[in-house]
Amino acid sequence: MSARPSLGSGRILWGRSLAWLALLGPFFFLSYGFANSLAAARGDVASLYFEWEHAIPFWPWTIVPYWSIDLLYGLSFLFCRARRVVDRHALRLLTAQLIAVVCFLLFPLRFAFERPAVEGVFGALFDALAAFDQPFNQAPSLHIALLVIIWVRFHEGLRGGGGDGSAHGRAHPAWHWLVHGWALLIGVSVLTTWQHHFIDVPTGALLGLLCVWLWPDQGPSPLVRRPAWGRSSGVGARLRIALGYALAALLLGVFASRTGGVALWLWWPASALAMVALIYACCGPAGFTKHGGRHDLAAALVLAPYVVGAWVSSRLWTWRHPQPDAVAAEVWLGRMPSAASLRQGGFAALCDLCAELPAPRGVRAYAGLPWLDLVAPTPLQLAEAARRIEGLQGAGPVLVCCALGYSRSACAVAAWLLYSGLEKDVEAAIGCVKRARPGVVLHPAHRAALTEFAASCVPSTAVGASSGLAGRRTGGPSTAALRG
Repeated sequence: MSARPSLGSGRILWGRSLAWLALLGPFFFLSYGFANSLAAARGDVASLYFEWEHAIPFWPWTIVPYWSIDLLYGLSFLFCRARRVVDRHALRLLTAQLIAVVCFLLFPLRFAFERPAVEGVFGALFDALAAFDQPFNQAPSLHIALLVIIWVRFHEGLRGGGGDGSAHGRAHPAWHWLVHGWALLIGVSVLTTWQHHFIDVPTGALLGLLCVWLWPDQGPSPLVRRPAWGRSSGVGARLRIALGYALAALLLGVFASRTGGVALWLWWPASALAMVALIYACCGPAGFTKHGGRHDLAAALVLAPYVVGAWVSSRLWTWRHPQPDAVAAEVWLGRMPSAASLRQGGFAALCDLCAELPAPRGVRAYAGLPWLDLVAPTPLQLAEAARRIEGLQGAGPVLVCCALGYSRSACAVAAWLLYSGLEKDVEAAIGCVKRARPGVVLHPAHRAALTEFAASCVPSTAVGASSGLAGRRTGGPSTAALRG
């Protein structure tokens, strides 16, 4: 390992980075100051805090880490070694500032405590801060939002990503601990300098994570619809599901706001459900930002309450039948396994069709095709799944999974049966899957997609002509080993 932080193999894009800083810096001071001055002129600005916050100590020395974010703001561009990454990082910062300022204008809040007098060096730093800052512009904390964005940039850079799509040498672990520790200290400093109340911190973190999710380093924004799923069957179903999640998010948000106190934490699952509604209505599976079996950091943190709920639901629905079922030719069908059960079952390959749950680590061969739950796949998605299942067979026994193993994965296995030539028509393929796993549920939309896929499917002659496939139907891992 390198003893120094890895910034990638490309050169620093000084011109582009400085141009963005020349725009972002003045915009921050002008917009932030404008929102502050309007709030001060209103005279009726409320405060939102918990009684226990009176016990938060005032530590004058933490003004140093508080101010240090200004330096890290500029240094963060040193970890951007590609034009796209420079632009995406800048757009994250700009978006956070825009959204925060809009919130400050619509819902201004005031810091309620009187800060003690401070002298010396620390006092000078507080005086410099007071020169442009006033006790308004509270929730969401722009300081925390920017901190999250900058921390993610440093974190990715230290992991070895140069921003050009390739990976470079990782930094020494000491650098990681330094960055994480200092970021935590900055986060604490917004409270111990008596600049923000507690509610500003999680709302600011949520804003920062949403900006990271909105502007990924690689690929288009999740809000840009992909042609591969834009003509997806079941548009009405997607919108109905989106509406259900949106209403659930609204109810949770209203309950949290009216109840207050600890119930305010319900804004986290409310935000997660709102994002899921947006994914179903607009973004498609790409909104889960699942790559290599894992969700990107921002999506994983924002969606954590939803993902936990989806995992618990998958276990409750399958607790009577947790094991996978053999279908044909060492291809098995089941729910999302744990890493331990995947190893114990002897599976060498995993075809993952679940967008909402992370896949286990340690599988030898992996194919991830995130599909939305309760939405029928397109014929193109079925074709891709069939090809992936076929290709994974070379590694050994293949488990095709989704959350439950009863719909998405079942439809994909049926498509593979047609593609491989093991079954000649849609009804025969569905019948084969249902005999192997009786709980399978395929709706008319799934059948229609399979029918359209079958009409243009050219069976794999290598597999279809192989007379030895039938003899391997009972091979593969033991079902008893996959009850985890």
